[in-house]
Amino acid sequence: MSLVVGLTGGIASGKSTVSSILIEKGITVIDADLEAKLAVEKGEDAYQEIVSHFGEQILLEDGSIDRGKLGSIIFNDKEQRLKLNSIVHPAVRKRMLMKKTKACENGEKLIIMDIPLLFESQLTYMVDKTLLVFVEEDTQLQRLMERNQLSKDEALARVNSQMRLKDKTELADAVIDNNGTIEETKKQLMKILTNWKAI
Repeated sequence: MSLVVGLTGGIASGKSTVSSILIEKGITVIDADLEAKLAVEKGEDAYQEIVSHFGEQILLEDGSIDRGKLGSIIFNDKEQRLKLNSIVHPAVRKRMLMKKTKACENGEKLIIMDIPLLFESQLTYMVDKTLLVFVEEDTQLQRLMERNQLSKDEALARVNSQMRLKDKTELADAVIDNNGTIEETKKQLMKILTNWKAI
């Protein structure tokens, strides 16, 4: 019986670090962001739908989608953003569920679904347990400013556009406090997975 864990966090909370630790241990990690990129590649159903809705002006010379162009359309237009999400999100869910089913059929004991908006998009039905990577807001801001070369205001705007990590702690089955070192994060992760009899 496989245990499917939904891994989530906030921007610059360290979710990718936790994902990397799991991948190093040979655990299957199904990454929503990666699947979102793959779902809109040339030849995919979502690609066709996006081009027929937004027109060919959003394409690069090689025929792939110009993310910058598409981004500038949807960031300023809520209806267009919702339209894009209504095309991309189901395609991403379908890809993730197919990979999850395959991993279950292969008899994998633990499968990680890395979903940034796990709670916001009400996707907890896709997983058995939820695991949140948490950092204090100051740490989150600092890391984001350093990582993306942002001003404090820009970083704050990005953090505030998401559900607060503090609010997510109440929804998660387990929380990793990622304010310390990578070693401390690794220890917490292993302890949680051991308690869940997942490793």
